[in-house]
This record gives sequence, C-alpha cells and structure tokens, in this order.
Amino acid sequence: MKLYIYCEEEDFSALSEAFDKETESDLNLSAEIVITDGDEIRRLNRELRGIDAVTDVLSFPSLNLKAGAKLCKKDFPADIDEDGNLFIGSIAICRKRAEEQAEEYGHSLKREMNYLAVHGLCHLLGYDHIEEADKKLMREKEECVLKKIGAVR
Repeated sequence: MKLYIYCEEEDFSALSEAFDKETESDLNLSAEIVITDGDEIRRLNRELRGIDAVTDVLSFPSLNLKAGAKLCKKDFPADIDEDGNLFIGSIAICRKRAEEQAEEYGHSLKREMNYLAVHGLCHLLGYDHIEEADKKLMREKEECVLKKIGAVR
C-alpha cells in the first residue's frame, strides 16, 4: 500500500513513504493536506464543529473507517479516484498554530508540521483519542510513523 499525500504548500513525501505498510490494504490511498491561516481554520472549526477558536489541525474523513481495519478495493467501488487510489479525506493545518506549538514544545516547525499531518492522517484512517485505549493506539501509530522519518521528540 502506498499513501499519496497531495499538498501544494509543503512537501510531505517522506511522510507518505513512512506510511507504507502502516495500513493493510490491497489498493493505494490518497489524502489532501491544505496549509491555512488562523482566520480560515477558525472559520472551519466554527462552521463545522461549532467551536469558535483557532486550532492546529482539522481532519475531514471521506470514509467511515475503523482503526487498523484492512482496506479492500471491493468494499469501496465508488470511492476510487481517477488515479485508482482510495481517497480517505482532507486535512487542514494552521501554520501559525504549528509555529507556536513548535516553539512551545522546543522542536522544529518541520517536526510539528509532520506531527500534525500524521495526527490528521490517523483520524482519516479511523483512529481517535477520545477513549484512553483508543488514544494509546493512536499515539503508538503516530510515534511509529514519526520515528520512520526521524521526527521524534
């Protein structure tokens, strides 16, 4: 399985490669990442989640996937894009918030942008962090992918 990440503002090719073999699938996946400003992510957060605040990342899954489930082409006949990939959704990342968090946590902006992208991608793949057990599973997946690209804390 290959994950294609489409982003005009940032190069996430290393992250794309790091996701190889992280999801069991008989087809390639694709996702879109848009880098935005505080006003736009606040608008999205307010209009789509009812939360009138700037946030770091928002995920918009196109499918209702279960974390860790095998993805089979036969289960998604109407969701394959023109390149033959399964489109799993879109992610919006606020660059200003990422800059603030990178400084706050004492690591690079590149590490923070990759973390936010991984976090968003995990959500697109059905991972969540509401329940403690789910949060642990999601954090393990995030750290595994980040380790592959050398973006650990």
